[in-house]
Amino acid sequence: MEGLERMSYSELDLAMETNASKSVINEINWPKDYPYCPDCVFSVARSKTHIAVLYHVRGLDLRASDLEDNGNTWEDSCCEFFVTDPGDGTYYNFELTCIGTLRLGKGEKRNDRIFHEPERLKEVIRHSTLPKKAIDFSDKIFGWSVGMVIPMTLIGINPDFPPLRLMGNFYKCGDKTAHPHFLSWNKIDAPKPDFHRPEFFGELILK
Repeated sequence: MEGLERMSYSELDLAMETNASKSVINEINWPKDYPYCPDCVFSVARSKTHIAVLYHVRGLDLRASDLEDNGNTWEDSCCEFFVTDPGDGTYYNFELTCIGTLRLGKGEKRNDRIFHEPERLKEVIRHSTLPKKAIDFSDKIFGWSVGMVIPMTLIGINPDFPPLRLMGNFYKCGDKTAHPHFLSWNKIDAPKPDFHRPEFFGELILK
């Protein structure tokens, strides 16, 4: 889909609805401790130079405390995209809150993350249906959407010679919301919540 990186939110939403690959984030990996499962549908598409990920969420609670990038995004109402670098075996964690605050790191595992500088984070085009301000509501139904349009070069891909596939996972979380949850697209077999498990990444086909 050409021109994803130049679209407004409404244009991107329509393009993704009609042409993107869609799926749901509904794996409740730790049902005993964290049974809550808000609705989360996501879609993925690419242009020649960018990969777009758009999330539509509906559920209880809405929390946004981080207004600056590279903070504790996972504590807020957050949607995430983890994806491998096809060249060096590391992976990237894109963590986007409901108001568009972003955390972006790279490494081989949880404890060796190298975080991108603010200037590099500006390369990621972000969309949100919510205003950029602190929010904290509980026990009400909310619907919201966020999206990222990511330059392929930011995740180690040469746009002229993209790989046929990547490995990755998509997540929905909210550690400090009134109903904490840790949902994934591809199932995670671990004893406690942990999204930094590349061994459970699924296959993403670049069409």
